[in-house]
Amino acid sequence: MHPLAQPPWLIVFILLNFLISCAGKGLADMTPDQLLKSIEKNTAPVIVDVRTESEYDSGHVPGAVHLPFYAMWSRHEEIQAKPEDPIVLYCEHGPRAWIGKFALWTGGYKNIVYLDGHMAGWNQQGLPMENRAEKPE
Repeated sequence: MHPLAQPPWLIVFILLNFLISCAGKGLADMTPDQLLKSIEKNTAPVIVDVRTESEYDSGHVPGAVHLPFYAMWSRHEEIQAKPEDPIVLYCEHGPRAWIGKFALWTGGYKNIVYLDGHMAGWNQQGLPMENRAEKPE
C-alpha cells in the first residue's frame, strides 16, 4: 500500500494526536523515575493503565487505575479525577495511550501526560510492579 493511501480514520487519528500534543505543550512526559519517586512520597498523580485486563492483571505500575483505552469515553469517571488534576497515562508502547489521551481531552481533562517509555520502559528499568492479586480492592 502506498504510504499516502492510508485509511481515512488513520490519517484523522494521527492529525488529532498531533493537535492534542500541541494543546498540551509545556507538559512533558513523566519519566519512570519521577513517577516512582512521587508514588513513594504519596504525591503521585492519577495513574491510568489503558492496556487490556489481562495485561493489567499480570503487572502494572503501583497504584494505577485500570481503564482500557476503548472504554475511556464511556467510563472516564472511574479514574476519579477532576479535569485539572494531573493524569499519567500508559499502555505497553504508546498507541493505546494516545487514544486514551484523546478521549480524556475531549472529556475536558487538560493536565494529561504519558509515562515516558510506557510499561515497556518501566519493565526495562526493573521498577516495582503490582498485580491484581496484590492490589487491595
